[in-house]
Amino acid sequence: MEAQAQGLLETEALQGRDDDTVASADFSSMLSEEEREELKAELVQLEDEIATLRQVLSAKERHLVEIKQKLGMNLMNELKQNFSRSWYDVQTTTAYKKTHETLSHAGQKATAAFSNVGTAISKKFGDMRNSPTFKSFEERVETTVTSLKTKVGGANHGGGSFEEVLSSTAHASAQSSGGGPRRAEEEELHC
Repeated sequence: MEAQAQGLLETEALQGRDDDTVASADFSSMLSEEEREELKAELVQLEDEIATLRQVLSAKERHLVEIKQKLGMNLMNELKQNFSRSWYDVQTTTAYKKTHETLSHAGQKATAAFSNVGTAISKKFGDMRNSPTFKSFEERVETTVTSLKTKVGGANHGGGSFEEVLSSTAHASAQSSGGGPRRAEEEELHC
């Protein structure tokens, strides 16, 4: 009975050991010559089967490549498809949807804030333009432009609004840069 208990203890202890320890144990001394020959034959058979499976797998992979080439599928197309599929998977996640909604809401608020800032700046410029300081500056510019035109020999437009003075100055400047004096001389020569 003790021998049976001892045998059971050894089996239980063997089952509880680490797989690496079991794998490194030398069981060849416990095998008979016949068992050893059977295991060697089985080993050869398994190695042959593995080699055959590798050949079959290789042939199937070549066939797969041929079919993909015939269908016009290449690595780039597969990468695009994988990326599209992954992007779709990301977009369908709850985290993405919540983030998208939050950023969209933040963008709407930012747009409204920029709009309010733009309105406030426009109002300030309007208030500044109607201020006495700006009116005084506008009058000084008009006076300066008028006196310059008179000194240069341009036509006297008799004041006018700031916009009219700027417009007439710009018009006169455009004519003179377009070859105004030379063109007049050329016209005199042609007559």
